[in-house]
Amino acid sequence: MLSSGLAVAVLALVVLTVLLKALPALNLDLFTKTEATFGESGGGIAHAFVGSMLLVGIAAAMALPIGVLIAIYVSEFAGPRTATLVRSSLDVLNGIPSIVIGIAVFSLLVLRFHQNAFIASIALAIIMLPLIARATQEVLALVPQSLREASQALGVSKWRTVLRVVLPTTLGGIVTGATLGIARAAGETAPILFTSTLFTNTVSTDPHHPVASVPFIIFTYSESPDPDLQKKAWAAAFVLIVFVLVTSLTARFILHRAARKLRTG
Repeated sequence: MLSSGLAVAVLALVVLTVLLKALPALNLDLFTKTEATFGESGGGIAHAFVGSMLLVGIAAAMALPIGVLIAIYVSEFAGPRTATLVRSSLDVLNGIPSIVIGIAVFSLLVLRFHQNAFIASIALAIIMLPLIARATQEVLALVPQSLREASQALGVSKWRTVLRVVLPTTLGGIVTGATLGIARAAGETAPILFTSTLFTNTVSTDPHHPVASVPFIIFTYSESPDPDLQKKAWAAAFVLIVFVLVTSLTARFILHRAARKLRTG
């Protein structure tokens, strides 16, 4: 009980501290305007919010189907040895520091094709992949074996059973994994440092060019000698914290409902 209260207190302290620092820069301009011209006050980081949504959206589009397919293969089709190997590989991938993933993507792709949003999304997708796959596996394991047996007893093939019976039942868990992956990727800075930093201060949705992102803006603005930019860094950090908190709590709620439905259904 004491340890739980301490964890909540630390979280509340961090959120409150960031909020107090962010209040001077939390306004509509932060979300609707780009960086002000040098020497002028005001402006915002709209280009970073749009860039982050682009990066995370492309990464989710890549990681979600691959992660779900991996989870289905491991849970429904793979043998014990193969399943153990894949699970161990996913756990190791999940534990690799994001900066290592950034360096690997830089050496494999950026040096050949130069920086752009698509390559940055690949790095984020690698980070999201194990979260989505492992969350989906956990929910697939909760599906009663009797559902599979009843479907196959009616002459339905195994892959149709997975597609028509198992997957619809586990939709909540899949959404949970995707939500947790998005929350993780949205706050990553290290991969972005190697893949998408040579951007302009304009709103861009072109994945063939580098785009701004909220974590990188926080990193650069926090080191600026300009107090106005430092305030914007705190404001961006608070927005990011709120996003991660909301998505994480939503994911936990969806997973809890899905698990309860599987146990009682």
